[in-house]
Amino acid sequence: MSKIAIVTDSNSGIKLTEQTEDLYVLPMPFIINGEEYFEEISLSQEEFYKKLAENADISTSQPSPYQVKEMWEKALKTHDEVVYIPMSSGLSEACHNAIEIAKEYSNVTVVDNQRISVTLKESVYEALNMAKNGYTASQIKNYLETTKFDSSIYITVNTLKYLKKGGRITPAVALIGTLLNIKPILQIHGEKLDSFAKALNMAQAKTKMIAAIKKDLETSFKQYYDDGEMKLEIAHTNNEEEAQKFKNEIEKAFPKLTVTYVDPLSLSVSCHIGPGALAVATTRVTKNK
Repeated sequence: MSKIAIVTDSNSGIKLTEQTEDLYVLPMPFIINGEEYFEEISLSQEEFYKKLAENADISTSQPSPYQVKEMWEKALKTHDEVVYIPMSSGLSEACHNAIEIAKEYSNVTVVDNQRISVTLKESVYEALNMAKNGYTASQIKNYLETTKFDSSIYITVNTLKYLKKGGRITPAVALIGTLLNIKPILQIHGEKLDSFAKALNMAQAKTKMIAAIKKDLETSFKQYYDDGEMKLEIAHTNNEEEAQKFKNEIEKAFPKLTVTYVDPLSLSVSCHIGPGALAVATTRVTKNK
């Protein structure tokens, strides 16, 4: 049986300290005021939000081909194959670039899982469990790509400042929204980050997100929900205390479901939405229930 290593990137929310002999995490790079930083190596969550508050010029970047190859080859020293699961190809070119790099390897499989943050984390641990249970790399890829749309994330943004800065909304809309204290709700489903709804305050936003998850479970994911295959996850941007309170609300709203993670959102998402955001996700999990 081929020994398979699972490799992902830090957009999964899996920390470098959580790596194991079969799980590897590639730190994602950021450009801040013209200087390159790497998540968890030269850039902590605290430092990131400090620089964000200081209005630093922050942009996301991609690992170089050399960095990707270096991580794969490190894993291949002790494993026969690598299954690489990067962040959604709809949110970054990193996946497409990895697919091109993998053409140089006969023992690297790249999965376009169309997920990020806590939903990607669920996929990574499913893949890890599948590898331990004798599934082949192609079987893992097929499963993760077949089920890639079996999740959704709803995010409430605390400030419009960063959506404006990133050009996702106009200055006029940002000004009106700020004056009215509007909290936009965004949705990530598969490859897209889209506007979903608006709320007048965070309490109303949480109510709308809970209603959205309930609707997903009763429609798109009904069969999986009935079969006990859906999980819930909470995420946030530098907002741990409120995230834990939100977890309590979610557990009351969905007493039959398990909240598996309360994690910081990926910094690649955080730099576009700013601090104080809250998110809830639901994900189909079958291989490591």
